Amino acid sequence: MKALNVLVLLASVVLLCRAAPVLELLMCSEDHSAAAARLAVHDINEHHNHGYKFRLSEIKENKTEKVEDGCTIELHLDLLESKCHSINPKHFEDCETRHETERDVMAHCTVMMAVKDGNANVTRYDCDTRQVTTNKDMQLLCPDCPVLIPLHSPEGLKAVEKAVHEENVNSANERFYILQEVGRVLSGYMSSQGMYYSSEFVIVETHCIMGSRIAIEACDPLCPDRARHAFCRSSYSNGAGLRSVDCEYYPALNTTALGPGETEPQCKCPHLAGQPSPTGHHPSAGGNGPPAPAHDHGQGQGPPSFAGSQGPPPHAHDHGQGPPSFAGSQGPPPHAKGPPNEERGLTFFISPCNGILANPDPVLHPICPKPLPEPRQIPTLERP
Repeated sequence: MKALNVLVLLASVVLLCRAAPVLELLMCSEDHSAAAARLAVHDINEHHNHGYKFRLSEIKENKTEKVEDGCTIELHLDLLESKCHSINPKHFEDCETRHETERDVMAHCTVMMAVKDGNANVTRYDCDTRQVTTNKDMQLLCPDCPVLIPLHSPEGLKAVEKAVHEENVNSANERFYILQEVGRVLSGYMSSQGMYYSSEFVIVETHCIMGSRIAIEACDPLCPDRARHAFCRSSYSNGAGLRSVDCEYYPALNTTALGPGETEPQCKCPHLAGQPSPTGHHPSAGGNGPPAPAHDHGQGQGPPSFAGSQGPPPHAHDHGQGPPSFAGSQGPPPHAKGPPNEERGLTFFISPCNGILANPDPVLHPICPKPLPEPRQIPTLERP
């Protein structure tokens, strides 16, 4: 396992060092649609610091208006979600997109650009991110196919936290890793195993040294530029428990060695998930365990318990077993107390993009608009 992690890290370093494709010069007097679209998708991915990177699918419309010293450009673009998470150092144009059977996600974006004196800037964009095929339509096409479930689903989070615990137990990492973000969760039913969950998620390196007697709840992530991250896939079923977990590790952005006697710095103001950080990452999505389902106290702010409001598939509930306080419930000794992590990341699960989206699909990570408006009042998750 240790050798595999080293190989993955070396491959990631190569990806980081490789120069990204050069963006073409954008001029008002030429056919600029391809160059403008490429710049637009590049800008969208630069600011999309949660969920997955997107690739251009089609240029639907292109309008240009001449102004003094340049022009303004309006683009209507269709994008497809890729399999590369935003923490992956790979360039978005090198990432694979999902197929229909993999429950692909698309975004229709309206992008405004300004070109002046040969300099092009993306000034604003607004995207509608959605599943290409909804759960309801997919169940009509394929009743036995898995469906995407909300990122804050208690059943899905229970499966994810089991996987995080297993990775901490079996890896050769020097420090504990905790959940940063759930990318997506597919759920289905098998007669032999009951409900099963195929999850994708991100874990982040913490200050806690592996083997130390510190409660996992007290483990805060390293500063965003100092922490290593890993993108993980896991498979879990109610009948068999955790079946597999596989993680791909990426190096920290800042690999400067600490001097003699120096300790890792403490970040004073951790950034909420879904909020931009200085390095484009955001810290842990938990530490006190998964949230209870969001409730709509008459204000219409809580997302439905399952995508599309069609309800869960048969036997989707764990019938009273509930999520554990943290993965596996076998972590560091409970008497080693410390200040618990705040629910930093859970806010994004129920109210992405500062809460300004009217009806966000709770099963996916939407592209937030640029510029991002000030936060609205964000609903909180209640614990049982």
